[in-house]
Amino acid sequence: MSNQHADRVPQKIGRRVGRRGFLKQTSLLASQAGALALLSGEGVMAAQTAKSGGDVVVDTTFGKVRGRKLNGISTFKGIPYGASTAGASRFMPAKKPVAWTGTRDALDFGPSCPQLPGFKTPEIQLMQNLAGGPSSEDCLVLNVWTPGTDGAKRPVMFWLHGGGFQFGSGSQPFYDGANLARRGNVVTITINHRLGCLGYLHLADLGGPAFAKSGNVGILDAVAALEWVRDNVERFGGDPKNVMIFGESGGGSKVSTLLGMPAAKGLFHKAAIESGPALTATAREAAARTASAFLNILGLDKTKLDRLQNLPAQHLIEAQSMTRGGFSPVHDGDVIPEHMFEPVATRISEDIPLLIGSNKDEGTFLLQSEADLFTMDETALRSKVRTAMGSDEAANRVLDIYRRTYPNARPTDYWVQIYTDRSMRTRSIALAERKAALNKAPVYMYYFAWDTIGFGGKYKAMHMAEIPFVFDNIANAEAMTHLLPEAQTLADKMSNAWLAFAKTGHPATTDLPQWSAYSTDHRATMIFDSHPRVENDPARDLRTFWQQEEQRQGGGRTR
Repeated sequence: MSNQHADRVPQKIGRRVGRRGFLKQTSLLASQAGALALLSGEGVMAAQTAKSGGDVVVDTTFGKVRGRKLNGISTFKGIPYGASTAGASRFMPAKKPVAWTGTRDALDFGPSCPQLPGFKTPEIQLMQNLAGGPSSEDCLVLNVWTPGTDGAKRPVMFWLHGGGFQFGSGSQPFYDGANLARRGNVVTITINHRLGCLGYLHLADLGGPAFAKSGNVGILDAVAALEWVRDNVERFGGDPKNVMIFGESGGGSKVSTLLGMPAAKGLFHKAAIESGPALTATAREAAARTASAFLNILGLDKTKLDRLQNLPAQHLIEAQSMTRGGFSPVHDGDVIPEHMFEPVATRISEDIPLLIGSNKDEGTFLLQSEADLFTMDETALRSKVRTAMGSDEAANRVLDIYRRTYPNARPTDYWVQIYTDRSMRTRSIALAERKAALNKAPVYMYYFAWDTIGFGGKYKAMHMAEIPFVFDNIANAEAMTHLLPEAQTLADKMSNAWLAFAKTGHPATTDLPQWSAYSTDHRATMIFDSHPRVENDPARDLRTFWQQEEQRQGGGRTR
């Protein structure tokens, strides 16, 4: 592709969406994120690390890496587990990194995948405590926190970041793995991988065998990272035969997807899904339509797919912003041979213990684009419910049961709860039911109900609020928790439960009530709030209502 032609493609995009405005918005959000990282204390932590001077060197299969020890934890950042995905490697499965000579510094986080801005409101940005950083297609990197590079074979906790397959990074302050590693004597790992159109553009039906796996290279990156763990983690004090994968939101969906991938079998041994129950992958036909629309925006067709590998990544990200339909793993019959949990649970991972749950008020975060979310009246509520349910009759059924269940709630409260229950909670329950029905490995259900404090408490137990509790990173979540002692007490209990599950496949601890496996007979659910407790089938009437609605509407669940 000539440079002259390459210049014409972004001009077309610029005329249709205003490229200058898009880039200005991206730059502004990046600047805000960088400022928030400084407020979070990440800069202070980096300065403390630099003063420690405790260098640690580990010899990996690709070369030596130098990390740094602070407060008993050795940290290695930005270690390549794959080669650059730019140019001819774009839309292709990851290749192994090129080996290096000498010792490579692993002291700073590596690049994130080029991506769209994720969070729109300043409040959400501050609550999420976003960190800025560079992006590049040379983004197949991972970070390791370990108590010792001594061959002790500790459990490994492998985190997949959120962002709905579209944005995010393994280097966010919430995901800092030092406290988990120290508290539980485990090895904590986070990764970056391909996202959006760079990770999930399904070109197989347009470009033939050369692009056979293009719609799944992002999730195949996670497999490549797990292969790196298998081959290298013992050198970092971890046990490659005791690996737990866990993630939240899009990260939970990545866990759901890996549970249905033959390529991932044997690379992990426990799994936890936090507010990300993906029952299915994207249908191949839908993914092909999205790819065609994407190409049309760029002024290309299936005869010019080679040009996609020569365009600047930013041009592809701009086209993604204009493409209807999402980019996520594809049920292609090969990488993902069957839907993971629809209509039944996959047997590919039937022997993997699972921890799964959701948060009480997911919608206060997930509905952030609705300008009237916190100010809506009864008219707006009815309109939203009718649109969601498809008819006045269905809307009446929904509003009737929620008004009976919560007689003193506001319109905002009803809408948030309806959205939360219909999406995240009912799908988490469905996934748990179907996994438990295999009767091969236990499933444990939780429900996070601790209301956040920031911004007058209006976000309550929102989507992603459990993350700093699981990671024991309350200090990085001041906007949500105000560092209340009760928040740290809950973080102690939750992080201990996740650590216990990573070690044994059972989240049993001495500071929590007895937590039985989930089944349709008892539906034992650990409620995490200021007074953790186990309830059997909490909010039973709402659960059965939504299951009846699914049957009434034909049972057609989606992701």
